[in-house]
Amino acid sequence: MDRIDDLEAFLAVVDKGSLTAAARAQRRSLQSISRSLTALEGRLGVELVHRTTRQSTPTEEGLAFYRRVKPALAEIHAAKLDAIHRRNEVSGVLRISSSVLFAPIYLVPAIAAFMDRHPKIEVELVLSERYVDLVEEGFDLAIRIGEMPDSDLRARRLGSLRAVVYGAPRYFAKHGKPKHPRDLAHHQCVIRTVDRQAHQWRFRIGGKATTVKVDGRFRVDGSAAAHAAAVHGLGLGFGPLWQIRKFVDEGALELVLVDYELPTIPIHAVSPASQAPLAKTRLFTEFLAAQLKRERW
Repeated sequence: MDRIDDLEAFLAVVDKGSLTAAARAQRRSLQSISRSLTALEGRLGVELVHRTTRQSTPTEEGLAFYRRVKPALAEIHAAKLDAIHRRNEVSGVLRISSSVLFAPIYLVPAIAAFMDRHPKIEVELVLSERYVDLVEEGFDLAIRIGEMPDSDLRARRLGSLRAVVYGAPRYFAKHGKPKHPRDLAHHQCVIRTVDRQAHQWRFRIGGKATTVKVDGRFRVDGSAAAHAAAVHGLGLGFGPLWQIRKFVDEGALELVLVDYELPTIPIHAVSPASQAPLAKTRLFTEFLAAQLKRERW
Protein backbone atom coordinates (compact mmCIF):
# COMPACT_ATOMS: atom_id res chain seq x y z
CA MET A 1 0.00 0.00 0.00
CA ASP A 2 1.30 3.47 -0.88
CA ARG A 3 2.52 5.59 2.00
CA ILE A 4 -0.25 7.87 3.22
CA ASP A 5 2.05 10.89 3.43
CA ASP A 6 3.00 10.46 -0.25
CA LEU A 7 -0.67 10.43 -1.24
CA GLU A 8 -1.33 13.47 0.97
CA ALA A 9 1.57 15.31 -0.67
CA PHE A 10 0.15 14.56 -4.14
CA LEU A 11 -3.35 15.75 -3.18
CA ALA A 12 -1.91 18.93 -1.64
CA VAL A 13 0.08 19.73 -4.80
CA VAL A 14 -3.05 19.41 -6.95
CA ASP A 15 -5.22 21.33 -4.48
CA LYS A 16 -2.74 24.18 -3.94
CA GLY A 17 -1.30 24.41 -7.46
CA SER A 18 2.38 24.23 -6.56
CA LEU A 19 4.87 22.26 -4.53
CA THR A 20 5.71 25.32 -2.44
CA ALA A 21 2.07 25.95 -1.48
CA ALA A 22 1.59 22.24 -0.78
CA ALA A 23 4.62 22.21 1.52
CA ARG A 24 3.21 25.19 3.41
CA ALA A 25 -0.21 23.58 3.76
CA GLN A 26 1.22 20.23 4.89
CA ARG A 27 3.79 21.90 7.16
CA ARG A 28 6.54 19.97 5.45
CA SER A 29 9.66 21.05 3.62
CA LEU A 30 9.63 21.61 -0.15
CA GLN A 31 12.18 18.81 -0.52
CA SER A 32 9.97 16.42 1.45
CA ILE A 33 6.93 17.13 -0.73
CA SER A 34 9.02 16.71 -3.89
CA ARG A 35 10.43 13.39 -2.67
CA SER A 36 6.97 12.06 -1.83
CA LEU A 37 5.59 13.03 -5.24
CA THR A 38 8.57 11.49 -7.06
CA ALA A 39 8.33 8.30 -5.02
CA LEU A 40 4.61 7.95 -5.71
CA GLU A 41 5.12 8.49 -9.45
CA GLY A 42 7.92 5.93 -9.38
CA ARG A 43 5.74 3.29 -7.77
CA LEU A 44 2.88 3.95 -10.20
CA GLY A 45 5.14 4.25 -13.22
CA VAL A 46 3.34 7.34 -14.51
CA GLU A 47 3.81 11.11 -14.32
CA LEU A 48 1.08 12.58 -12.15
CA VAL A 49 2.03 16.27 -12.14
CA HIS A 50 3.62 18.65 -14.65
CA ARG A 51 6.07 20.85 -12.71
CA THR A 52 7.23 24.33 -13.61
CA THR A 53 9.03 26.94 -11.54
CA ARG A 54 5.76 28.68 -10.70
CA GLN A 55 3.02 26.10 -10.71
CA SER A 56 2.23 22.42 -10.87
CA THR A 57 -0.73 20.99 -12.79
CA PRO A 58 -1.99 17.40 -12.86
CA THR A 59 -1.56 15.33 -15.99
CA GLU A 60 -4.59 13.57 -17.44
CA GLU A 61 -3.55 10.43 -15.56
CA GLY A 62 -2.86 12.48 -12.44
CA LEU A 63 -6.29 14.10 -12.48
CA ALA A 64 -8.01 10.71 -12.81
CA PHE A 65 -5.92 9.36 -9.95
CA TYR A 66 -6.70 12.46 -7.85
CA ARG A 67 -10.46 12.00 -8.29
CA ARG A 68 -10.26 8.41 -7.03
CA VAL A 69 -7.76 8.92 -4.24
CA LYS A 70 -9.12 12.07 -2.57
CA PRO A 71 -12.44 10.62 -1.33
CA ALA A 72 -10.73 7.34 -0.42
CA LEU A 73 -8.11 9.13 1.69
CA ALA A 74 -10.81 11.23 3.35
CA GLU A 75 -12.55 8.00 4.36
CA ILE A 76 -9.30 6.64 5.79
CA HIS A 77 -8.82 9.75 7.90
CA ALA A 78 -12.45 9.63 9.01
CA ALA A 79 -12.00 5.98 10.02
CA LYS A 80 -8.91 6.86 12.05
CA LEU A 81 -10.76 9.66 13.80
CA ASP A 82 -13.67 7.35 14.50
CA ALA A 83 -11.34 4.81 16.10
CA ILE A 84 -9.75 7.51 18.25
CA HIS A 85 -13.13 8.87 19.25
CA ARG A 86 -14.40 5.47 20.30
CA ARG A 87 -11.27 4.85 22.37
CA ASN A 88 -11.27 8.25 24.04
CA GLU A 89 -14.85 9.07 24.91
CA VAL A 90 -15.25 12.77 25.66
CA SER A 91 -17.94 14.64 27.53
CA GLY A 92 -18.97 18.13 28.58
CA VAL A 93 -20.22 21.32 26.92
CA LEU A 94 -18.43 22.57 23.80
CA ARG A 95 -19.01 26.31 23.24
CA ILE A 96 -18.47 27.37 19.62
CA SER A 97 -18.71 30.77 17.92
CA SER A 98 -19.36 31.09 14.20
CA SER A 99 -20.80 33.44 11.60
CA VAL A 100 -24.53 33.48 10.99
CA LEU A 101 -24.38 32.21 7.40
CA PHE A 102 -21.51 29.73 7.62
CA ALA A 103 -22.84 27.74 10.56
CA PRO A 104 -26.12 26.36 9.10
CA ILE A 105 -24.50 25.22 5.85
CA TYR A 106 -21.18 23.76 7.02
CA LEU A 107 -20.84 23.77 10.79
CA VAL A 108 -24.18 22.37 12.02
CA PRO A 109 -23.98 19.20 9.87
CA ALA A 110 -20.50 18.51 11.27
CA ILE A 111 -21.70 19.17 14.82
CA ALA A 112 -24.61 16.77 14.33
CA ALA A 113 -22.31 13.99 13.14
CA PHE A 114 -19.86 14.67 15.98
CA MET A 115 -22.60 14.61 18.64
CA ASP A 116 -23.92 11.36 17.19
CA ARG A 117 -20.50 9.79 17.76
CA HIS A 118 -20.13 11.35 21.21
CA PRO A 119 -23.44 11.10 23.09
CA LYS A 120 -21.93 12.68 26.22
CA ILE A 121 -21.06 15.91 24.38
CA GLU A 122 -23.28 18.98 24.54
CA VAL A 123 -22.80 21.88 22.12
CA GLU A 124 -23.67 25.54 22.57
CA LEU A 125 -23.38 27.37 19.25
CA VAL A 126 -23.38 31.17 19.29
CA LEU A 127 -23.80 32.96 15.95
CA SER A 128 -22.44 36.45 15.41
CA GLU A 129 -20.82 38.56 12.71
CA ARG A 130 -18.42 40.13 15.23
CA TYR A 131 -15.09 38.78 16.46
CA VAL A 132 -15.77 37.38 19.94
CA ASP A 133 -13.20 37.34 22.73
CA LEU A 134 -12.78 33.61 23.26
CA VAL A 135 -11.22 33.85 26.72
CA GLU A 136 -13.40 36.66 28.04
CA GLU A 137 -16.64 35.11 26.75
CA GLY A 138 -15.78 31.51 27.57
CA PHE A 139 -15.63 29.94 24.11
CA ASP A 140 -13.72 26.74 23.42
CA LEU A 141 -13.56 27.34 19.68
CA ALA A 142 -14.41 29.91 17.01
CA ILE A 143 -14.64 29.57 13.24
CA ARG A 144 -13.15 32.64 11.57
CA ILE A 145 -12.99 33.60 7.92
CA GLY A 146 -10.18 35.89 6.73
CA GLU A 147 -6.50 36.46 7.37
CA MET A 148 -5.50 35.86 10.96
CA PRO A 149 -4.02 38.94 12.65
CA ASP A 150 -1.20 38.47 15.15
CA SER A 151 -2.87 37.19 18.30
CA ASP A 152 -2.54 34.79 21.20
CA LEU A 153 -4.89 32.27 19.59
CA ARG A 154 -4.12 28.77 18.37
CA ALA A 155 -5.29 28.41 14.76
CA ARG A 156 -6.02 25.39 12.54
CA ARG A 157 -6.54 26.15 8.86
CA LEU A 158 -9.66 24.42 7.51
CA GLY A 159 -9.69 25.60 3.90
CA SER A 160 -9.86 28.72 1.73
CA LEU A 161 -12.65 30.65 0.05
CA ARG A 162 -13.06 32.87 -3.02
CA ALA A 163 -14.17 36.49 -2.59
CA VAL A 164 -16.18 37.60 -5.64
CA VAL A 165 -18.12 40.53 -7.09
CA TYR A 166 -21.65 39.70 -8.20
CA GLY A 167 -24.82 41.29 -9.49
CA ALA A 168 -28.27 40.48 -10.80
CA PRO A 169 -29.03 40.16 -14.53
CA ARG A 170 -31.61 42.97 -14.16
CA TYR A 171 -28.91 45.28 -12.79
CA PHE A 172 -26.51 44.46 -15.64
CA ALA A 173 -29.27 44.95 -18.22
CA LYS A 174 -29.77 48.48 -16.93
CA HIS A 175 -26.24 49.55 -16.00
CA GLY A 176 -23.91 47.20 -17.88
CA LYS A 177 -21.11 45.09 -16.43
CA PRO A 178 -17.88 46.55 -15.02
CA LYS A 179 -14.86 45.51 -17.06
CA HIS A 180 -12.24 46.73 -14.58
CA PRO A 181 -12.38 47.27 -10.79
CA ARG A 182 -12.05 51.02 -11.29
CA ASP A 183 -15.33 50.93 -13.22
CA LEU A 184 -17.02 50.36 -9.86
CA ALA A 185 -16.81 54.11 -9.23
CA HIS A 186 -19.67 54.43 -11.75
CA HIS A 187 -21.79 51.62 -10.25
CA GLN A 188 -24.10 51.23 -7.29
CA CYS A 189 -22.59 48.86 -4.73
CA VAL A 190 -24.31 47.19 -1.79
CA ILE A 191 -22.37 48.25 1.31
CA ARG A 192 -22.14 45.77 4.18
CA THR A 193 -21.62 48.02 7.17
CA VAL A 194 -20.37 45.18 9.40
CA ASP A 195 -17.23 44.90 7.26
CA ARG A 196 -14.21 46.65 8.70
CA GLN A 197 -13.57 48.50 5.45
CA ALA A 198 -17.06 48.51 3.99
CA HIS A 199 -16.32 51.12 1.30
CA GLN A 200 -13.04 49.54 0.18
CA TRP A 201 -12.99 46.43 -1.97
CA ARG A 202 -9.68 44.73 -2.71
CA PHE A 203 -8.54 43.31 -6.05
CA ARG A 204 -5.42 42.10 -7.80
CA ILE A 205 -4.53 44.68 -10.44
CA GLY A 206 -1.26 44.39 -12.35
CA GLY A 207 -0.16 41.62 -10.04
CA LYS A 208 -0.58 43.74 -6.90
CA ALA A 209 -3.27 43.91 -4.23
CA THR A 210 -5.13 47.17 -4.78
CA THR A 211 -7.95 48.83 -2.87
CA VAL A 212 -10.82 50.36 -4.83
CA LYS A 213 -13.29 52.76 -3.19
CA VAL A 214 -16.96 51.93 -3.71
CA ASP A 215 -20.26 53.46 -2.66
CA GLY A 216 -23.97 52.91 -3.05
CA ARG A 217 -27.39 54.07 -1.98
CA PHE A 218 -28.15 50.87 -0.07
CA ARG A 219 -26.29 49.94 3.12
CA VAL A 220 -27.06 47.05 5.45
CA ASP A 221 -25.50 45.31 8.45
CA GLY A 222 -26.58 41.76 7.56
CA SER A 223 -25.03 39.46 4.96
CA ALA A 224 -28.28 37.71 3.99
CA ALA A 225 -29.99 41.06 3.39
CA ALA A 226 -27.01 42.22 1.33
CA HIS A 227 -27.36 39.17 -0.90
CA ALA A 228 -31.09 39.79 -1.27
CA ALA A 229 -30.39 43.41 -2.20
CA ALA A 230 -28.07 42.29 -4.97
CA VAL A 231 -30.62 39.74 -6.22
CA HIS A 232 -33.22 42.55 -6.42
CA GLY A 233 -30.90 44.75 -8.45
CA LEU A 234 -30.02 47.36 -5.82
CA GLY A 235 -26.34 47.13 -6.67
CA LEU A 236 -23.26 44.97 -6.95
CA GLY A 237 -22.22 42.84 -4.02
CA PHE A 238 -18.84 41.63 -2.79
CA GLY A 239 -18.19 38.66 -0.54
CA PRO A 240 -17.43 34.93 -0.26
CA LEU A 241 -18.65 32.81 -3.16
CA TRP A 242 -19.98 30.10 -0.85
CA GLN A 243 -22.52 32.53 0.58
CA ILE A 244 -24.14 33.21 -2.79
CA ARG A 245 -23.45 29.97 -4.68
CA LYS A 246 -27.15 29.02 -4.56
CA PHE A 247 -28.12 32.28 -6.29
CA VAL A 248 -25.38 31.84 -8.90
CA ASP A 249 -26.48 28.27 -9.63
CA GLU A 250 -30.07 29.48 -10.02
CA GLY A 251 -29.05 32.32 -12.35
CA ALA A 252 -30.24 35.03 -9.94
CA LEU A 253 -26.70 36.39 -9.61
CA GLU A 254 -23.75 36.51 -12.01
CA LEU A 255 -20.04 36.90 -11.22
CA VAL A 256 -17.99 39.74 -12.68
CA LEU A 257 -14.34 40.88 -12.46
CA VAL A 258 -13.19 37.29 -11.90
CA ASP A 259 -9.81 38.05 -13.49
CA TYR A 260 -9.08 40.54 -10.72
CA GLU A 261 -9.86 38.36 -7.71
CA LEU A 262 -7.33 38.24 -4.89
CA PRO A 263 -5.96 34.89 -3.70
CA THR A 264 -8.45 32.85 -1.73
CA ILE A 265 -9.44 33.78 1.82
CA PRO A 266 -8.45 31.32 4.56
CA ILE A 267 -10.84 29.86 7.09
CA HIS A 268 -9.57 28.82 10.53
CA ALA A 269 -10.71 27.12 13.68
CA VAL A 270 -9.20 29.12 16.55
CA SER A 271 -8.95 28.38 20.25
CA PRO A 272 -7.18 30.03 23.20
CA ALA A 273 -3.44 29.37 23.14
CA SER A 274 -2.96 30.16 26.81
CA GLN A 275 -3.95 26.61 27.73
CA ALA A 276 -3.65 23.16 26.23
CA PRO A 277 -6.81 22.37 24.22
CA LEU A 278 -9.27 20.09 25.95
CA ALA A 279 -9.90 16.69 24.37
CA LYS A 280 -13.38 17.74 23.24
CA THR A 281 -11.98 20.81 21.44
CA ARG A 282 -9.09 18.97 19.86
CA LEU A 283 -11.23 16.08 18.66
CA PHE A 284 -13.94 18.31 17.22
CA THR A 285 -11.39 20.49 15.42
CA GLU A 286 -9.85 17.42 13.80
CA PHE A 287 -13.29 16.06 12.94
CA LEU A 288 -14.40 19.37 11.40
CA ALA A 289 -11.21 19.65 9.35
CA ALA A 290 -11.80 16.16 7.92
CA GLN A 291 -15.43 16.98 7.12
CA LEU A 292 -14.60 20.26 5.36
CA LYS A 293 -11.91 18.64 3.22
CA ARG A 294 -14.75 17.13 1.21
CA GLU A 295 -16.27 20.52 0.40
CA ARG A 296 -15.72 22.42 -2.85
CA TRP A 297 -15.58 26.06 -1.86
